[in-house]
Amino acid sequence: MKGNPEERAVRLGEYIAQTHATVRTAAKAFGVSKSTVHKDVTLRLRRLDRVLYEEVRAVLQSNKDERHLRGGLATRHKYHPED
Repeated sequence: MKGNPEERAVRLGEYIAQTHATVRTAAKAFGVSKSTVHKDVTLRLRRLDRVLYEEVRAVLQSNKDERHLRGGLATRHKYHPED
């Protein structure tokens, strides 16, 4: 999903807000880099749609707050797959 950066930013924002996706998941779904997703939803989306930007920012903050928990669970599963 290359093309118009403004349109991509809005579509990425809607996707993240609806699915609570991480930046990495959104990047994979849209075929762009994590850096592109981050730039689109922080800089471009802020100018284009302030309400959507605030929703996305809340989701990204939630993902960041939970990041250490996900990492711990992945490590636990790696060494104890039966848990």
